[in-house]
Amino acid sequence: MHSGSNQMAPGAMVFVFVFVVCFFCLTSYLSSLFTGWHKLSRRFVAQSEPYGVTKSAGPFFYTIYTRYWSHYSSCIRITAAEDALYFSAFILLRVGHPPLRIPWNEIQFGRTRHFGRQYVVLTLGSHELIPMRISELMASKLEILDRLPANG
Repeated sequence: MHSGSNQMAPGAMVFVFVFVVCFFCLTSYLSSLFTGWHKLSRRFVAQSEPYGVTKSAGPFFYTIYTRYWSHYSSCIRITAAEDALYFSAFILLRVGHPPLRIPWNEIQFGRTRHFGRQYVVLTLGSHELIPMRISELMASKLEILDRLPANG
C-alpha cells in the first residue's frame, strides 16, 4: 500500500530543476534577440570597465524600454562614463545579455512620448539602430540630458 505521501522522487526533482533552468535560459536568450541586445552584443561587448568619472542608474526602480516597446523592469544598470555608455543586466539574465559598452559616437539622442509620458531615446549603434527609451529622471541622473539636441 502507498503511504499517501505527495513527495516527488529525487530523479523527478532533478528533472524539474533542470527543465526550469533551461527554460529560463532559453527565455532570456530569446528576449535578447527580440529586444536587440543580442544584435548590439555582436559589436559592443564590454571588454573593459568604465573609464573616468561615472554616473550610474538602475537596476532597481527604473524601467527601460527597447525595441517594440518591450521592457526591462528593474534589471538593467546603465553607467555613463567619459568614454561610453555601459549596460549590464542582472546576473540571472546574463544568458543572451552580456555587458555592453557603446561609445558615445555610436549613440543618437532624442525624445518621445508614450501614453503621455516623456522619454529620452538612445538609438544604439550606427548600424544596429536599436532604440532604448529611458525616463527623464534616469537620463538626468546619468547626465545625458546635456547631450540632447537643443530642439529635442
